[in-house]
Amino acid sequence: MSAASSSQGPAPSKEQVLEALRNIKAPEQNTNIVDQGIVSEIFIADGKVMFSLAVPANDAKSFEPFRAKIEDFVSQMNGVKSAMVALTADKKSGSAVPTRKPQSKGGSKSGAVKSKTNIPGVKSIIAVASGKGGVGKSTTSVNLALAMVANGLRVGILDADIYGPSMPRLLGITDKPETIGDGKILRPLEAFGVKVMSIGFLVAEDSAMIWRGPMVISALTQMLRQVAWGELDALIVDMPPGTGDAQLTMAQQVPLAGTVIVSTPQDLALIDARKGINMFNRVEVPILGIVENMSFFVCPKCGEQHDIFGNGGAEKEAIKIGVPFLGAVPLHMDIRETSDAGTPIVIKEPDGEHAKIYREIAKQVWQKSEEVSGSLEGPSIVFE
Repeated sequence: MSAASSSQGPAPSKEQVLEALRNIKAPEQNTNIVDQGIVSEIFIADGKVMFSLAVPANDAKSFEPFRAKIEDFVSQMNGVKSAMVALTADKKSGSAVPTRKPQSKGGSKSGAVKSKTNIPGVKSIIAVASGKGGVGKSTTSVNLALAMVANGLRVGILDADIYGPSMPRLLGITDKPETIGDGKILRPLEAFGVKVMSIGFLVAEDSAMIWRGPMVISALTQMLRQVAWGELDALIVDMPPGTGDAQLTMAQQVPLAGTVIVSTPQDLALIDARKGINMFNRVEVPILGIVENMSFFVCPKCGEQHDIFGNGGAEKEAIKIGVPFLGAVPLHMDIRETSDAGTPIVIKEPDGEHAKIYREIAKQVWQKSEEVSGSLEGPSIVFE
């Protein structure tokens, strides 16, 4: 396999990448990998090429060297700054089951391979999660991060919602991240004193991310470990909703200081929030607390409070399961408008009541993360 070895010039088109890949035969096959149908949709953004290879589940391990060669091949094409190639495999049997590491009699952990550990320079990694979409998790994440900055901390945000990245819009960022050195390290963008990385910086806002689990995992791993985060007190990870690959990847590969769960007061949201809490408990990630978002609405004309989604449900749930209740954020037009405008409420009205709520939540989250930061290892994921 060979390709041009310069990253100069315009990025290649999808068709040009496919044409180059037609020169590569799959192991023990007479047809090339494109005609064989194992190459996924190709995404190209700012010179970065991303795609996956669909291989039989039982052959995934043996295909890894081949995957690496293809990634290197594409990265050497003229106009390509870097390439990311993942393996996609449908498991025919068995499922990934997070398990607790066995304890020896002396209390030390044994019998499991240690997972990847810290991100250099990052003191504490905090996930913000929800059981379902539409509860304001991303708005909470960005205001939490900005409130931490207002409280004097050095903070970054990783937008881990691969399918629905929100940070470019919430922070009003339209630039593209730059590469450093050999082009394999990205420099995060910055807004309002927060360092930010999102897949939304690399693809068009209306682009459909048709990625399977392994592709998501590869993207998350690169955004975590191939970004020059520098020295941070806290890295806030805005998780996608649900309990899927992204959550398990974060729990497996990163020593999370804990998770903040966001929910509205209504029963349906709380049911899904419980699922998220149970998943993080199962993979031994501490729950730092629950935030009740859209907790109530105060009519701007009459001043009367309306509990549109009910009220106090998240607080009652926190008490019931024995985790901290971090605070209630109202449903308010100002929070929505400032978020849509790219100047979140903590920045737009730093002395307002809503900013005070977020700063108090941020204070509690930091205090609780400090109690556990540095004392955690990621769990092992085994197949049964």
